[in-house]
Amino acid sequence: MAAVARILDWPVDEADDLPLALWDAISIARAVKGVANADFQVSGVEIDSRDVLPGDLFFALKGENMDGHRFLEMAFAKGAAAAVVDRPVDYPHILVSDTTAALEALAKASRARTSAQIVGVTGSVGKTGVKEAIFAALDRSSRGAAHRSVKSYNNHVGVPLSLARMPSRSRFGIFEMGMNHSGEIAALTRQVRPHVAVVTTIAPAHIEMLGSEEAIADAKGEIFEGVEPGGVAIIPADSPHYARLKAKAEQYFLTVVGFGRSAHADVRLLDTIAAANGGSLVTADMGDRRVCYTIAEPGEHWVMNSLAVMAAVRAAGGDLGAAGVALADMAGLAGRGARVEIEAQDGGHALLIDESYNANPASMRATLAQLGKTAARRRIAVLGSMKELGEHGPAFHAALAQPLTDAHVDFAVLVGDEMKALADELGKSPVAELGKPVRFAHCQNPAEARQALAEFGVESGDAILVKGSNSVGLGALVKALAAKEA
Repeated sequence: MAAVARILDWPVDEADDLPLALWDAISIARAVKGVANADFQVSGVEIDSRDVLPGDLFFALKGENMDGHRFLEMAFAKGAAAAVVDRPVDYPHILVSDTTAALEALAKASRARTSAQIVGVTGSVGKTGVKEAIFAALDRSSRGAAHRSVKSYNNHVGVPLSLARMPSRSRFGIFEMGMNHSGEIAALTRQVRPHVAVVTTIAPAHIEMLGSEEAIADAKGEIFEGVEPGGVAIIPADSPHYARLKAKAEQYFLTVVGFGRSAHADVRLLDTIAAANGGSLVTADMGDRRVCYTIAEPGEHWVMNSLAVMAAVRAAGGDLGAAGVALADMAGLAGRGARVEIEAQDGGHALLIDESYNANPASMRATLAQLGKTAARRRIAVLGSMKELGEHGPAFHAALAQPLTDAHVDFAVLVGDEMKALADELGKSPVAELGKPVRFAHCQNPAEARQALAEFGVESGDAILVKGSNSVGLGALVKALAAKEA
């Protein structure tokens, strides 16, 4: 009888009344002000026909050089349940006048229907890694009820797509927001409407478009404009732009939480020591308590990132213990710190550090510093051009000479036109401040870089860092090295 009573007294959760399907035809049509030609349910949302999974809703977006309607047959062949289109088609569909506007409308409806705590993440460096770490922590503490933007879906298409994919039963949502022009994050944050806004750091990424670090700080600070009333702004206390960011957040009456080493930091680093797994053991003061946890990711930058993660998890109502476990479990992301063992030319094994997705002056210095701390027989750095630096580019590239020397790099492969400034700097006669000259090769593309590596010879015990802006294409080099392609 007691067992029956327990079943009858099963706690009621409001989420139990929510639909299991992500969207149905009626709710989509209502949200996008379109007309459905059939009754259907969908389990996902996709804009790329190559990535469609069975049950997806396919948005046939139109751009300057591409029309998604051309790929409807492929989308349905891969299992799409329906499509959003701007013309009648012979498939289950929602008819609208503008498919891009419809995606934004569905995103707005998704945000309106959720009761989840929403975290928005931006910053010049580290935003994807921090977003993934916050997600891992909140997903663990909510037992799978967290949602986040995948990959680097952080622009005017990626953000609404990520919102539209958020299940109504989510307890947490974590969204990344990027920009290269003023005003872009302001538009994105009003879609996301976060309860917690995180700025990881301010650095001279996209300085070509914005002109100064102060302007970059202002552009990143736009994230505070969309934060829900009573929300929290998490900002880097050690940044020279801390006061600027803090003032911006306070304009919107947000609670400001600073993280870092500074005495005024609300989440303050007390101590960090190297951990046996290559990461760090961190002790931090969170005001009313001290926490100690391990992070698997190596490097000083990840120590700082972890403080932002802890601050965000606490502000969102997550579990700090689960956050600590998640940080200890996290492996590097492909293109953003993944470490893989590859076959060396002498039959042994070498370490490949994949940082091929992005690069700016701050992240270059940080990863080179970590390379210098990595135990290795020899250290090799394959560095691709840093983009969007404008007139500041030559100076920023040349300035990498000292970090290369400090990291005791034995061989540097420099890829791209912009790297000529660094090649010129390294090619000068040895000077006192540079110490031992770094051996290097300057290449125009990844194919030439691969040849330069082959000629140098990758041997057992080597550590190879591959880092550059995504457009340089060093990801292909990483795949070739990892796959041992001929």
